Amino acid sequence: MSLYPMMNLRASRHPSISYRPIRPSDLEVLVKIHGDLFPIRYELEFFHSVVHGRDIVSWGAVDRNSPNGENDELIGFVTARIVMAKESEIEDMLRCDKSRSDQSLVYILTLGVVESYRNLGIATSLIREVIKYASDMPNCRAIYLHVISYNNSAIHLYQKMSFLCVRRLHAFYYIDGQHYDAYLFSYYVNGGRSPCSPLELVTLIMTYMRKGLKLVFSRVSKNTEKNGPKRVKYRDKSCLLPMTQSKRSITIEGPESDHV
Repeated sequence: MSLYPMMNLRASRHPSISYRPIRPSDLEVLVKIHGDLFPIRYELEFFHSVVHGRDIVSWGAVDRNSPNGENDELIGFVTARIVMAKESEIEDMLRCDKSRSDQSLVYILTLGVVESYRNLGIATSLIREVIKYASDMPNCRAIYLHVISYNNSAIHLYQKMSFLCVRRLHAFYYIDGQHYDAYLFSYYVNGGRSPCSPLELVTLIMTYMRKGLKLVFSRVSKNTEKNGPKRVKYRDKSCLLPMTQSKRSITIEGPESDHV
């Protein structure tokens, strides 16, 4: 249960969205929105770390034309943390100098937009802020995050923004007594992408296997046609002649032949 009442913001007819860092004055609203949006409950210490910038970077979205007069109140947010590449779960999928200890990543912790302000491109803009931030860090190699397996809208958003799904993690989340899988998404920056992630390698192998099977079936089908040709009447003659057919021509083989 949320510590605060549910947010009930109405979007203005002509919203004017701007983005800024999250501040200490956003604490109460930030807790409210997280409580409304997420099935996972976060410790109060997490929110204090966000608003005071303690090991967490964040961006907030506000509507300068908010109808309730609160034109600086949060309507969306993204929070992230910088982690060392060698300590992350995607280290094996990075192209980086293993001898260097300063290679870093940006891990997206939470991302959300209040319901009345969705489908306005706010989440996309917030993610772009993170991408720009990570790209401006010379030692940063990637952005990564987890998405619960049933959150199709979030999955579609990250795919649209060129994030790669690199792993599926079984029973990653435990919510209300039930386990849920998670997808691990990654967005590479500053040349950090590995030649091929494990999931991409499996996908590539499956693609080649499918193409190989199609080729085999195609050849088997052609051999079947050759070994068991159909017979049709040719013009007004009573003899039956074998026929082979392609897209562009019909060739009748026998004493007489004709091409169409």
